[in-house]
Amino acid sequence: MKNKVDLFRILILFASVCVSSLRTAPAESAPKFAGTPVALGGITTVHVPLSVQEQGYAGEGANDAPPYALASLAVPRNFDPKKPWPILIVLSTSDFKIQDRYDLARIYSPTALAQGWIAIAGDGPNLPRHDTAGWRLSMTLAALDALYKSFPGSVHWPVACAGYSGGAKRTGQLAPLFSLAGCRVIGIFLTGINVDTVSEGYREYHPGRAFLHTPIFISSGEDDKVATLQEQWGVKNSIERTGFDRVRLERFPQGHVVKRAHLRDALNWFRQLDRTR
Repeated sequence: MKNKVDLFRILILFASVCVSSLRTAPAESAPKFAGTPVALGGITTVHVPLSVQEQGYAGEGANDAPPYALASLAVPRNFDPKKPWPILIVLSTSDFKIQDRYDLARIYSPTALAQGWIAIAGDGPNLPRHDTAGWRLSMTLAALDALYKSFPGSVHWPVACAGYSGGAKRTGQLAPLFSLAGCRVIGIFLTGINVDTVSEGYREYHPGRAFLHTPIFISSGEDDKVATLQEQWGVKNSIERTGFDRVRLERFPQGHVVKRAHLRDALNWFRQLDRTR
């Protein structure tokens, strides 16, 4: 009888260990972003170091370059880093002291995740003295560095850039630099834009003639008082005069807002064109 009792106790103990292992396995096997478990279906924000070069960018305009950035990553619930995922880089306006991660959360991540994209944004630990292109570039590159180090192979994943209002201007300016940094840029989404910074960035940074084939989706509110429809058509025409040959402008009957259906259409368009390369 004693042997039977001991055997029963061993079986109970073995079963409890198995159940405990099953409960802890998902947490242990969850992908990690810069050492932090990824919030599947949500946003993970971590501290990531700035390289010497990135600190140099951040210091432009008499800014104090911090040693680290805040990197925010949004991924779908079924995110598996062993598979390739398109990456959406988010850039916000400089107005109202809005940071990139705010637009990532409130504007872009729901649509991006629903379309099978991941989205990323980089910010400084504090607001800069001057919100320069170098500052935004440094923080975003630091976030991308963390992504690439966290998930081997992600350096080859396709990238699109998106911005609204002043963030659209920033996106047009920096997209050529992301290409020069090694990103395979497959699209640019601009909404509420009234100045052609895409051509400005192309002429200033010289990413190469192949960059002129980058698809550009301009989403235009018909009642936009900040960036009028006429101004946005002017941006489109200016971009095309520079030599970009895949420029699309779509209108919607609202004002200075983001049309999420247009963001969805743009992301799908970028992927479709990328597959036909």
